[in-house]
Amino acid sequence: MSRSTETATGDPVPVAPLARWLDAHVDEVSAASGTLRVDRIAGGHSNLTYRIVDDAGASWALRRPPMGGVLATAHDMSREWRFISALHPTPVPVARPVAYCADTEVIGAEFYVMGFVEGTVLGDDAAGAAYPQAARHAAGLATVDVLADLHAVDPDEAGLGDLHRPGSYLQRQLKRWHKQAHASAVEDLTGIDAVHDLLAAAAPDATVTRIAHGDFRAGNLMYAPDGDVRAVLDWELATLGDPLADLGWLLMSWTRPGDSVPAGTNSPTAQPGFPEREELVARYVERTGTPLGGDVVDYYVAFARWRSACIGAGVYSRYVAGHMGPGGEWDGATATRLEVLQAQVEEARRVLGG
Repeated sequence: MSRSTETATGDPVPVAPLARWLDAHVDEVSAASGTLRVDRIAGGHSNLTYRIVDDAGASWALRRPPMGGVLATAHDMSREWRFISALHPTPVPVARPVAYCADTEVIGAEFYVMGFVEGTVLGDDAAGAAYPQAARHAAGLATVDVLADLHAVDPDEAGLGDLHRPGSYLQRQLKRWHKQAHASAVEDLTGIDAVHDLLAAAAPDATVTRIAHGDFRAGNLMYAPDGDVRAVLDWELATLGDPLADLGWLLMSWTRPGDSVPAGTNSPTAQPGFPEREELVARYVERTGTPLGGDVVDYYVAFARWRSACIGAGVYSRYVAGHMGPGGEWDGATATRLEVLQAQVEEARRVLGG
């Protein structure tokens, strides 16, 4: 869609001030005309992503926080910007960082601009069905290879050492998401409370601290037609912590035919041709040298299911409050979020023996 330079108050990306800022601060973006094409990219329930087409017809990606009514933290654009800037020189594929704007007067929020990466996001079952079957197995292995590359990056060498925090990453995460679930509009949190206590009592001590993406799954990766991964997207939950939390999240989101419990996120991998979860674990062990017993994997998958339920409570609350931005209206499909939330809690509780 094309927008005029006169935009309504509350527009997530008002064109005229954005064009003026880009023209003044970013030489490689052509915005002298004062008009840009701005399209919201479908997908995502938190920070908002837009495709910007400039005067020369070049495409860029812009990220900004949600419009309002969000739970605390996780919407710091400068933090996302810092992670992709640190990772761009490494083997981890990320979009090229272009410019960051801390001035909230420009579009009403801080934002950053990055290079636009062409490819396929395997965000749901329909995307998985449309992806070439011959490339699905390679895509699954490439997904784990990129995760291993991410966890091979030394945060200190990447310039992120000041983000280290004392204490247990898992205990901090349990406290954070438990608090945010209780700040949500979900009324019955007895299951979330029970699983929180089980997870806290059984939390293993992490042996290494690495960059944890926080939402590492097929829906946050950009794939080439041959199965290669072109970019890791959506760094809003990135931090330094236990890398196995990322592996557990990936496995939780990796649906396979015959699964009795739905994934806690949209999943493309119920289609034929994608690797089984056991193969993903074996590949991760091969690439990282991390010894992983079944009990360890089960814990991190249970943690991922519980965390998914807590995040789902926040997403549900933002839909109810109407804070998802244009294209984020409540519909019947989203109403199933509460059912999925409950399924994640029940499965985590079963695995943990609670």
